[in-house]
Amino acid sequence: MAKPRSQYRCSECQHVMAKWVGRCPECGTWGTVDEVAVLTSMGGNARRQVAPTSAAVPISAIDPHNTRHLPTGVSELDRVLGGGVVPGAVVLLAGEPGVGKSTLLLEVVHRWASSGRRALYVSGEESAGQIRMRAERTGCSHDDVYLAAESDLDTVLAHIDAVKPSLVVVDSVQTLSTTDNDGVTGGVTQVRAVTTALTGLAKAAGGPGVAIILVGHVTKDGAIAGPRSLEHLVDVVLHFEGDRHTALRMVRGVKNRFGSADEVGCFMVHDNGIECVADPSGLFLDQRPEPVPGTAVTVTMDGKRPLIGEIQALVGMQTAPSPRRAVSGLDQSRAAMTAAVLETRAGLAIGQRDIYLSTVGGMRLTDPSSDLAVAIAIASAFADLCLPTSTVVIGEVGLAGDLRRVTGLDRRLAEAARLGFTTAMVPPGANAPKGLKTLEVSTIGDALKALLRIAVQPASKPPEVRPAKRPELKLVDGGSHQDATEDNGLL
Repeated sequence: MAKPRSQYRCSECQHVMAKWVGRCPECGTWGTVDEVAVLTSMGGNARRQVAPTSAAVPISAIDPHNTRHLPTGVSELDRVLGGGVVPGAVVLLAGEPGVGKSTLLLEVVHRWASSGRRALYVSGEESAGQIRMRAERTGCSHDDVYLAAESDLDTVLAHIDAVKPSLVVVDSVQTLSTTDNDGVTGGVTQVRAVTTALTGLAKAAGGPGVAIILVGHVTKDGAIAGPRSLEHLVDVVLHFEGDRHTALRMVRGVKNRFGSADEVGCFMVHDNGIECVADPSGLFLDQRPEPVPGTAVTVTMDGKRPLIGEIQALVGMQTAPSPRRAVSGLDQSRAAMTAAVLETRAGLAIGQRDIYLSTVGGMRLTDPSSDLAVAIAIASAFADLCLPTSTVVIGEVGLAGDLRRVTGLDRRLAEAARLGFTTAMVPPGANAPKGLKTLEVSTIGDALKALLRIAVQPASKPPEVRPAKRPELKLVDGGSHQDATEDNGLL
């Protein structure tokens, strides 16, 4: 025989204690210590016999059609989910306040109901009248969309039993609570209990189950609020990202048991709701008819999706005792490293000059493949040379001044060719598609020489705008640089 005894275990680090404490002494997390029952043996090898609730069946006898993807009607979200929502799956969508999570999910339930399926939208943050007002504004009203403004878990489960929907949206999981567990609403214990109950409902035996989408809050650091085990309980974890100053939003897959976890979907938020952006590359380009100095276009990979991005650079004319390195949309450490490689390995005298770097359209470029584009943009701004608008620059810059290939280069070049680019400056060994000419460069010095060959003069400017003297980019043996000026300020 065995008798139960109590232990207290931290859900974050699994540290075991003899008594309950509010803060785990091992990892320092508050509110993660729960009581667990442990069976201790009283002697002998007796083992309790438990009858299984359902018999084990061969894997070939399971119907695969019960786990097929059902499209939601929102193409970009279906792209991230791997084709749609799987019956019985639990999806966690997390994002910052005001990014548009509720607007997106209201569009999802509307498209779901428009295809002849019933959906239930449960809100613990807003009243039914507020949701109806947003639905009227965004055009998402439908008779098969049911609303329930509840924060009690048992009441929500009763609504699901009464409505019998095939899709349930819970906005948000931190606002639901249950009387069966202690803790405050939104705490670790309550969030885990609510998610466990909803997951058990979605995967109930006897049918394909109901698909559930949970909205999750994030902390100030951008992590999903609540216990770390919350991400392990659900099947799919999505992050809804976006800048408040731009209308672009992105849904990024972090975990997906039914498809690829490195997809990204693009949306545009406007006054009348949210819409999908099937080809977002044009959003990250500054559409100008004439080339200007200090710009370079690159192709980045966001998951499996190639995106065109533009980098702009500005180099200060006056030397300063403490030069500035202002960066927006790029990795500041990699940008500083690229500027140092340009000065040391290519001989550009930019060490005492202010350098400003930015991306277009609020795009974030953290991929090392944008290093060469940053270098070309800085050199273009420094020498007042223009890179042709039909040229893309892709490559990673090493500290020795060498250029390295990046992953997915063939897909990047295919995307550039599709959008009408005719020339690509890349490291050696690239397979260019038809209609795209490659300029293969192996070092940063070779890249600057290629820039001198293909550069075009900038458009004419008023005389008072152009400075009287500009440095000329001259490469000598070894890639070193020497400054030269002319009285008229032209190269």
